[in-house]
Amino acid sequence: METSNPTFQDLILKLAAKTSEVKLGGGQKRIDSEHAKGKLTARERIDYLIDTDSRFLEIGTFAADGMYEEEGGCPSAGVVSGIGYVNGRMCVIVANDATVKAGAWFPMTAKKNLRAQEVAMENHLPIIYLVDSAGVFLPMQNEIFPDKEHFGRQFRNNAKMSAMGIVQIAAIMGSCVAGGAYLPIMSDEAMIVDKTGSIFLAGSYLVKAAIGESVDNETLGGATTHCEISGVTDNKYDSDQDCLDAIRKIFGTLGENPKAGFDRIESNDPGIPEEKLLDIFPMERGKPYDMLDVIAGIVDGGEIDEYKKDYGKTIICGTARIEGWAVGVIANQRKIVKTSKGEMQMGGVIYSDSADKAARFIMNCNQRKIPLVFLQDVSGFMVGSKAEHGGIIKDGAKMVNTMANSVVPKFTIVLGNSYGAGNYAMCGKAYDPRLIYSWPTAQMAVMSGASAAKTLLQIKVASLKKKGKVISQEDETQLLEEITNKYNEELSPYYAASRLWVDGVIDPRETRKVISMGIEAANHSPITERFNVGVIQT
Repeated sequence: METSNPTFQDLILKLAAKTSEVKLGGGQKRIDSEHAKGKLTARERIDYLIDTDSRFLEIGTFAADGMYEEEGGCPSAGVVSGIGYVNGRMCVIVANDATVKAGAWFPMTAKKNLRAQEVAMENHLPIIYLVDSAGVFLPMQNEIFPDKEHFGRQFRNNAKMSAMGIVQIAAIMGSCVAGGAYLPIMSDEAMIVDKTGSIFLAGSYLVKAAIGESVDNETLGGATTHCEISGVTDNKYDSDQDCLDAIRKIFGTLGENPKAGFDRIESNDPGIPEEKLLDIFPMERGKPYDMLDVIAGIVDGGEIDEYKKDYGKTIICGTARIEGWAVGVIANQRKIVKTSKGEMQMGGVIYSDSADKAARFIMNCNQRKIPLVFLQDVSGFMVGSKAEHGGIIKDGAKMVNTMANSVVPKFTIVLGNSYGAGNYAMCGKAYDPRLIYSWPTAQMAVMSGASAAKTLLQIKVASLKKKGKVISQEDETQLLEEITNKYNEELSPYYAASRLWVDGVIDPRETRKVISMGIEAANHSPITERFNVGVIQT
């Protein structure tokens, strides 16, 4: 499917193919095995649970993509998660995929589960756990067990969410073993499917080894045991469908919570058909284009009320609406612009004036309670003596400060380049965007592939020469090719998505949906913190 000069349509086809493959989980044979047990798969459970014809925004589809290959791979990190609607209520859903290593937890499984809980906590959304997991993947226990962001953090989050008043409903629909048993039992309500669901701290084999007792798993921790004897679970159900129907009933009784109050009016179509986004955005990384044309395909009516339109032109700032929601857009302008003094500025580069403008705009949006949308195609901050003498670091720091301290929710879409400190200033993952997604054209790294490869080559050659090795021109060429190929692989949006540096890779035509659902989720969590930038460079 890869071509030497791919078109945008090629990238969309690759995205669709990779998505279809990932959604098969452990493969058709494993899916058939689950069906033979009378069970639905993780994705079938979610499809059954959510409202008919409603939206579902998946988070982490490509988590662990290309990772753990020596263990046979771990599609979607063995768990499906996202934001959906159950009985009209927006919520987060997390479903273990038993077709992938029996739902065992790999290091990325823990990271993905924690990300889903983070989304629920930040947005004060109810969360549903559909549990079907064999527990920690033991060969990698040292990478998943004891640290702050490892397996145990999810139970800390269970407790914190409970204290925050966030509804947590768990359904035990398969295995639920060892430490993992605490997740459903620390939820508000724990349901279990009869004959297929089981929950225990240690299974029958371990019990036999530890204390010499012989007992089968159903007697040890099946639905009847826990609903009639131990009281660990609340109710048992005859099938996956019955259990999911019960969850829907619970969600039909939930009371309303206060809202943040973000402004929304009736939605309008974007200014240009979303299909045209694929034509507007150039495949050649260095080719200039007008970001306003892209914005027209994302915002309602294509209308943006620009802030300081004629100042700091390499960053576009302005208010607009997306599916009716008021938003503050901060986007990198990719065409070459001219200042009022006649100086040319390169597109995609943040200069002092554009950083200064963006910082002020971010403060205004916080003052007016308007969510922020960052559209990234950034090469970084301007360098050189003129920029340094002009205080680029000071102005860049001001932009980073205001963005980092924002109390309004932030959403980031990586369209193209996302290099170095530009990634930071434009609200990369380290700055807590509520959601961050990439287009298939995105590239994320400290610097561009060409620049990095040449720098790395110089370091490698110098190191070899120090060891007394003679490097021919042919050797240098081969080394450069090897370095370039490795670096380009790491630039891929799928590389970023596999490690959850972004929440997913999306078709550009899904951009409005991501942002709109993100703001709707954020609207469930009132802003209680006062906006304060502390000491700021002026």
